[in-house]
Amino acid sequence: MSDLNAVAGGSPVVAGGYPTVGVNYVPTSGWFYSWLDLDLDEVRRDFDQLAALGLDHVRVFPLWPILQPNPGMIRQGALADVRDVAVAASERGLRVAVDVLQGHMSSFDFLPAWVRSWHAANIFTDPTVVEAQRQLVRALADALRDVPGATGLSLGNEIVQFAAPRHPLAMHLTPAAARAWVQTMLRQARETWPEGTHTFSYDEDLFFEARLPFTPQCIADGDVATVHSWVFGKVGQTYGPDHPRLALYARYLLELARAWAPGMRLWLQEVGAPRTYIAPDHLEGFVRSTLTQAAAVPENDAITWWCSANVPRSLTGFPEVEYSLGLLDSDRHVTATGRAVAEWIAAPERAAMGTGPLTIPGPTVPGARDVVAPGGEIFDRWAHAIECGVPVTLEAA
Repeated sequence: MSDLNAVAGGSPVVAGGYPTVGVNYVPTSGWFYSWLDLDLDEVRRDFDQLAALGLDHVRVFPLWPILQPNPGMIRQGALADVRDVAVAASERGLRVAVDVLQGHMSSFDFLPAWVRSWHAANIFTDPTVVEAQRQLVRALADALRDVPGATGLSLGNEIVQFAAPRHPLAMHLTPAAARAWVQTMLRQARETWPEGTHTFSYDEDLFFEARLPFTPQCIADGDVATVHSWVFGKVGQTYGPDHPRLALYARYLLELARAWAPGMRLWLQEVGAPRTYIAPDHLEGFVRSTLTQAAAVPENDAITWWCSANVPRSLTGFPEVEYSLGLLDSDRHVTATGRAVAEWIAAPERAAMGTGPLTIPGPTVPGARDVVAPGGEIFDRWAHAIECGVPVTLEAA
């Protein structure tokens, strides 16, 4: 377990150089709606159970409209709740990172009323909105910076999806404006909390969607480069459920981030086992193989599983997959996924590391995002090399 008295922004690895393993925290009681009326005893019970699995850290998600219901108002009580949750994690030996702008969670958008409908505004370019966001980043950084074990802020959970062409109300901006937004928010976090490790989070669209204004150059803007690996995306759509290559996908994204942001440390910030693509009899093997392959990327310091608890069936309207992603069920019983993760933590393994290079286009090369997508020649050659026992390393030209 990492030393909570060390510099908060450090990047710990467990004995033997394996990445630390933590979890994205979904409250067992009330899901993220629990921020409306926080019960710290419930949170502590969650953290006790998660620590017992051998986890090292949690990633926490307060909801933006609850923190900042008006551009001129940041609720002090809501900030205190976030701090109390961070303290509760720290007291149980869990390091904690906090996302700022939620944003989007499990298919639901949580944007404050002052950027929607009659007050519709582009959350990445409107000056009033950007200034309010900057103030929220500063307030959260100030509230958390002295909590032992608090590691830093992330700008938001896959917030780039609000600019994705597939979003029903996509916000339009240029790549230059998108990167300026990222750098503005990170600059504020670093100014207020210089000891922290602050990150920018995104889904696979950043790697593969040529029309997304947030480009691969943004990978290098955070203090570490993050990866969110979901097999229901392009890789699952290409190969189908339970294909052996699904368990290689997290490693591929880590390799791709390393190639496009050389010299950076990496964080596999989200990875999960959706039952829509992973059948129960494949679950344990998928979990173990995914973790083992991700550990083979030497720059990868941490793996954060999605998620800590299933969405309870009493909450309706979620995609079916959300009710079975947890390490715990809604009664805090350890699930098959939880057992598989805990077993790997107790006896970690690492796949063979890459040897020779496989050259890919650089992040600024036109068409690069299409070339490296699953189903293309690059992914096929890379995966085939692992399958043949002679893995290669992606290197940008």
